[in-house]
Amino acid sequence: MTSTAAIADSSPRPTYPDEARAALLRAANINPRTGLATDYLNHFNEAIMLLEMVPDLPECASDFLEWQPLSYAEHFTASNFRARDLAIEAYETADAAIRAEFDQLTDSMTKILTEVGAAMRQLQQDKSRVALAEQAIVWVKPLVMQTAGIINGAAEADVDSIMAGA
Repeated sequence: MTSTAAIADSSPRPTYPDEARAALLRAANINPRTGLATDYLNHFNEAIMLLEMVPDLPECASDFLEWQPLSYAEHFTASNFRARDLAIEAYETADAAIRAEFDQLTDSMTKILTEVGAAMRQLQQDKSRVALAEQAIVWVKPLVMQTAGIINGAAEADVDSIMAGA
């Protein structure tokens, strides 16, 4: 004889659409609360890495000058990210306020890096390129950290923890 309790225990817990989507996003390294993936930051970290090489190897400035800005969708379309279509779709359906803050930060990083590239193309002296590379790193690294916070829902978590303490 099989009891009703035994049958209930053996069946999987029902999943709801939001839970299933969150699990799908987590499995793809996309934050389910924000709909954003940290993989996009690799695009900016690559530029920073190239800039960090310039002081020791000024000829690496030419490598940085090959870096091209990519939008979120362009980055994932060109990447080998296994869930790139999901990443693009999650970004497009992300909360408008989160996406606006994210876009503002990534637009700022893109503008800084493209302006630095334009300025480096005009400079002839390695010393000047080194100074520009070092300054660009100071400007962009904190923005990468802020953007990571947005992706990971840090602002939301901060508000939640403050409200919990109230």
